[in-house]
Amino acid sequence: MISPRQAGTAATGANENGIRLKDRYDLVVAGGGYVGLSLALAVRQAGALSVLVVEPQATEAMRRDERASAIASAATRMLRGLGVWDGIAPEAEPIRKMLVTDSKLKDIVRPALLTFEGDTGDGEPFAYMVPNGTMVGALGDAARAIGVDILEGDSVKDFIVDGAAASLKLQSGASVEASLLVAADGVRSRLRDLAGISTNRFDYDQVGIVTTVEHERPHEGCAVEHFLPSGPFAILPLKGNRSSLVWNERKDDARRLLAMDEFTFGLELERRFGKQLGALTEKGPRKGFPLGMVLARSYVAPRFALVGDAAHGIHPIAGQGLNLGFKDVASLAEVIVEAARLGQDIGSLTVLERYQSWRRFDVVQMGVTCDLLNRLFSNNSSVLRHVRDFGLGVVDRLPGIKRMLIEEAAGNRGEVPRLLQGEVL
Repeated sequence: MISPRQAGTAATGANENGIRLKDRYDLVVAGGGYVGLSLALAVRQAGALSVLVVEPQATEAMRRDERASAIASAATRMLRGLGVWDGIAPEAEPIRKMLVTDSKLKDIVRPALLTFEGDTGDGEPFAYMVPNGTMVGALGDAARAIGVDILEGDSVKDFIVDGAAASLKLQSGASVEASLLVAADGVRSRLRDLAGISTNRFDYDQVGIVTTVEHERPHEGCAVEHFLPSGPFAILPLKGNRSSLVWNERKDDARRLLAMDEFTFGLELERRFGKQLGALTEKGPRKGFPLGMVLARSYVAPRFALVGDAAHGIHPIAGQGLNLGFKDVASLAEVIVEAARLGQDIGSLTVLERYQSWRRFDVVQMGVTCDLLNRLFSNNSSVLRHVRDFGLGVVDRLPGIKRMLIEEAAGNRGEVPRLLQGEVL
């Protein structure tokens, strides 16, 4: 239950973003990253609903984000259907092969125990690596072009729900009303807390170090996941002779690595990366993110819904965090659009429960799977190492199981929303 709070009066006049805020919107999305923008774009494209996105950062700052994300095949179909893939594709690098190893840091040889090759059933690579800045820029441009209001440098400070509307007070002092408020404001979501939605949390005592490296030889679209005792070390191909790294370490070791000078860090990097692609050069930026599992106990409340990391934060061991967010978007957009076409109230719990029932089991299943994988592989146990290496070797010899795992990673299994099938709403 949302406790009552005082909200301001409706905004009038153009603000410093050049946007004349409406008194009321059908949908307000708090958070203008790729998840929030893709939801706004999908809903606006499908009909005449009015949509506002509120984002604390400036668009230009988000366009400069040098990190990259793995986008599953199903998500690329959605981005293509939303009309933004052509603007993203020139910077996207297909992942056509993946090698999995399991070793200790001191091991000289790291044989590939499991290999995934080939495309999905529709001929697409099972994933692409896409620069975050490119993706946000393309989504933002497309959303603005079809009439989504995007308010930069502001945020939803508070809100109350009173019958037929959610009244939003913005940090700037302006106020608007919405039939539905969607929180896409990240794993530390303030709005989730304001809505009274509790979470289940677990700290992995690990930090994910993210950076970009350049190497002498081409990667040929091959991704590598080295399972080391401290956690997975993933090498993900980017355009040119570059790769994105997602490097898991214990918190104390991660702090030490993040503080190292470039030369010393390079030596530690080479110990884990290997020399198969020649000399390495860190192209940065080098950042660290604490790793944990956060699962919201509910995804909806009256006139309120969670998407993306605001609803769930999982371990990156399977590279599925962003793709779960895109699946949230596709599911919620489909529910909203269908309800609007039937003349239903898009912010009612009856409508929003359809979204929650569609998504919650899938997310919990993936969160638990990633948790178990991290526990199984991030340790020094020789017994567990022999067991998991035997299991990986068996899977590598079963093409049917490997195909199933590829289709799962590509987002093609289960009840797939229409947008992820490449259909329009």
